[in-house]
Amino acid sequence: MIYHLLRYLRAGERFGFYAYNYVMFRSIAALLCSLFIAIVIGPKIIRWLMRMKIGDRPEFHHATLNELTKEKANTPTMGGLIIILAGLATTLLWADLRNPFVQKAIFLVIWFAALGGIDDWLKLTADSRQRTRCGLRAWEKLIFQIGGAVLIASFLYTDFVHIEDGRKFWLPFYNQGLPLGAEPMAAWLFILIAIFYLSATSNAVNLADGMDGLASGCVAMVCLVLVVLCYVASEAMAKSTDATIDVTISNTWAEYLGLPYISEAGELSIFFSAILGAVLGFLWFNCHPAQTFMGDVGSLPLGAAMGYGALVTRNEILLLVIGGVFVIELLSVVLQVGYFKYTGGKRLFRCAPIHHHFHLIGWSEPQVVVRFWLLGAAFAALALATLRIR
Repeated sequence: MIYHLLRYLRAGERFGFYAYNYVMFRSIAALLCSLFIAIVIGPKIIRWLMRMKIGDRPEFHHATLNELTKEKANTPTMGGLIIILAGLATTLLWADLRNPFVQKAIFLVIWFAALGGIDDWLKLTADSRQRTRCGLRAWEKLIFQIGGAVLIASFLYTDFVHIEDGRKFWLPFYNQGLPLGAEPMAAWLFILIAIFYLSATSNAVNLADGMDGLASGCVAMVCLVLVVLCYVASEAMAKSTDATIDVTISNTWAEYLGLPYISEAGELSIFFSAILGAVLGFLWFNCHPAQTFMGDVGSLPLGAAMGYGALVTRNEILLLVIGGVFVIELLSVVLQVGYFKYTGGKRLFRCAPIHHHFHLIGWSEPQVVVRFWLLGAAFAALALATLRIR
């Protein structure tokens, strides 16, 4: 709204400020704005959750882990509402709402937040309804995840009809995209990729949300990299020509770095900056000892947003590097379940997801969280390094 107001004033020559046109300026403004909003509304939402008695009681199939986490009993869950409200409000304030990628990002967050909120509510109010704390069944949740992914992918692919790089599959360390194939096979392949990524990333963040500040800190690092990727995907460099030697500098960062050029994707930098600021604001309350937990209402849309950013910028494989911590968490669960079934009851880790394994072998919770943050920072740096190596 602020962007459109300033644009209106500028068009009417009633306002001489022009910096709002620059994506980077609005990205920084969005980050600071969402951070402020999250810190302001955080205590109010936490008090409301406490009045509603929406508190969690962590229950694991491991007696030692239940003992280690007993102090978390009744800590308010669904604190992810802080992130969603702050992130969406800031996006509406600073982003160009005519941008098709921004429109889909807003829809995606609302869809997955609603799914996560329903799941949280069913779990946390189970006692009053005399039901189990399972929430939505796995297949029910998966149906809605797939449904949201199909809607997003179908409309997103139509945006790529006139964007050649958008209809290719891109690999890290390689500056030439691989064509998805002929129509309609290319469209179906793109939709399948979207289903896999949006479902996997949303569940991966959900699995990592098991310790104070773990998921939120790692999500913040991924969002920072996605801000950079969205910016370089469409933004122009300073262009100049030396007439004496007839040299012209590349006119886009994407061309310079060997990345796919996706026009209009730069506007998503504002969206991910808003999410980054909101996550940092949430971390204010989620750091050890946590005043609130994220819950599915926060983890599902945040994970889906990560996958969406990779789809738009055509960096699906690079996302596996950027979000390396979440890949490790997801793989640890898959390996644990597979090994348990294959061996007839033996465990590969003491507990999965793997952050609980390290907690059980003697690391304190803050040690696990900070070390995973350091690992997340290393993965983010590695991902950024691939941009110039191309």
